[in-house]
Amino acid sequence: MAFMIYCLDKPDHLEVRLANRPAHVEHLIAHESHLITGGPLLDGEKMIGSLLVVDFATREEVDAFLAADPYAKADLFQSVTVRPYKNVFPRAQ
Repeated sequence: MAFMIYCLDKPDHLEVRLANRPAHVEHLIAHESHLITGGPLLDGEKMIGSLLVVDFATREEVDAFLAADPYAKADLFQSVTVRPYKNVFPRAQ
């Protein structure tokens, strides 16, 4: 099942994001088989959050994935929204 994960950083936490970004990227690489798409949310060129679309069997697996993320461990996010998601486009070949 696919899930959309929308995370907004706490204000003035760009340094926290940058300091933890290498470990966060390693976390994503370790779970790459579950990633549909993902990347930072931007305000101009400044990173202010994250958007991921993931494929996990259950919401509990998504929650475990998020709890293990170095960004979560660094308390970067002001808010995290997780919703079931149906991938329609691009259409499967």
